[in-house]
Amino acid sequence: MDTLLSELADLLIYLALALYALSMAVILVFSLGQVHLLFQYFKSKQISKPEPPSLPDKELPFVTVQLPIYNELYVAERLLHAISNFDYPKDKFEIHVLDDSTDETCEILARAVEALRADGFRVEHFHRSERHGFKAGALADALPKANGAFIAIFDADFIPPKQFLRETIPHFFTDENIGVVQTRWAHLNETESLLTQVQAMSLNAHFSIEQEGRNSAGYFINFNGTAGVIRKRMIEDAGGWEADTLTEDLDLSYRAQLKGWKFKFVSNLASPAELPSEMAAFRSQQFRWAKGAIQTAVKHFSKVWESQQPDAVKFHATIHLCANVVFLFVLISGLLSVPLVFYKNEHIHLELYFNILAISMLSFFCTISFYATSLLVCSEEHGQDVFGKLLTIFPAFIAFSMGMSLHNSIAVIEGLTGKRSPFVRTPKFGNHTQHAAWLHKKYATEKLAPLTLVEGALALYFLVGILISLDFGEVSLLPFHCLFATGFSMTFWYSVYHTKILPSEERFAKWVKWFLSQTSSARGV
Repeated sequence: MDTLLSELADLLIYLALALYALSMAVILVFSLGQVHLLFQYFKSKQISKPEPPSLPDKELPFVTVQLPIYNELYVAERLLHAISNFDYPKDKFEIHVLDDSTDETCEILARAVEALRADGFRVEHFHRSERHGFKAGALADALPKANGAFIAIFDADFIPPKQFLRETIPHFFTDENIGVVQTRWAHLNETESLLTQVQAMSLNAHFSIEQEGRNSAGYFINFNGTAGVIRKRMIEDAGGWEADTLTEDLDLSYRAQLKGWKFKFVSNLASPAELPSEMAAFRSQQFRWAKGAIQTAVKHFSKVWESQQPDAVKFHATIHLCANVVFLFVLISGLLSVPLVFYKNEHIHLELYFNILAISMLSFFCTISFYATSLLVCSEEHGQDVFGKLLTIFPAFIAFSMGMSLHNSIAVIEGLTGKRSPFVRTPKFGNHTQHAAWLHKKYATEKLAPLTLVEGALALYFLVGILISLDFGEVSLLPFHCLFATGFSMTFWYSVYHTKILPSEERFAKWVKWFLSQTSSARGV
């Protein structure tokens, strides 16, 4: 019996070692994919790109601007104001407000639409009583009503620059096969908090390196769902908007590119938008993006590899669609790393195994190179301190990404297993710079997600891992455990702080005042 248990224990240990090695290998492959995109990015900068033609007003095509909105009372009117400032002839574009709202946003939009009509704009307000298909459903219902050959789409929190149409539309006239012109996102509230700075770093890397690198190399990229223009004929040819994934934009992008349509990424035109200020909003956004990408991968993986596309395109399409799988393997490797500290020190004969695994550290240097370049590119534009951000925001970004590994792994598993879930929109609170000024606004989270308690427990788990590593002198895994402990602590803290279960600053001040008054009374007695 003892022998059987011993053999079973050895089997489990070797399975754990194999799973740990697999996890580190997968992470390394995706990291090398990032480095290859970095190479393509630098290569693209050495190639001069022809400027699109300058179109006189009489040759400008008619454009439909679609604004899908759902319960965004703080930013909806601001968006319409920005669209009305477009430097584009009034008779050459129309505005379609696709309103699924169930609160006062509907009335706000109705008043704004009437004001624009009085100013001579062609604007329609379409309100759906049932939100079937969510954003994809709203876009699908509105497509037959669009009179423009080109459709510009903006989410509610964006403030597109007035020259947006002037600088995007001409690109379609360089090649009749261009179906999408996508612009870069900028951030209205990047400096609001550490949470927004971390988000900005991730998005800046996507737009400055990934989109630019993929597009210049001829790999598949994606329409980002907003701040872009789509040729209406492309949408129809690709089969229209479909709501069977949570990322209808990514799904349409792959269907269109598999049919031969080309996408154009314009890096020198930025559309500012608001980053999620609260943790719950950030969670819902990340969950939707992670799960939706995996759903799209399941839907199109075989089509990509059965297509006549070059192998490089297929490889990067796989990296693109399956990128969020990395979170699952990061979580697995982290959970296994703590007990492996014990096993490594008790079985010296496996030293060669762990030395070979050390090559996986290359993935960390790949990630540093990727995001350091992104920081350099974006910081040069805004005159920011690259070295300072690399020492402060970058470690926080890495830790926070590891802290989100459990949350995003659940999204990945749900996407792989086909579990259905609703499209949860990311609420925005208006342009602000004061930290947590939105806490008392509508849409702010009132309940704590049960998963937060698990993340708090994982923070303690990796704190124990730190102590064990120090006790055994296992320096190699110590940074790993420190990042995990910090990351899960951050997700736990922000999740708790950004709910109404903690007292507001005003309520806390009243409690302090009351306590002091009671103390003074007691002393007087």
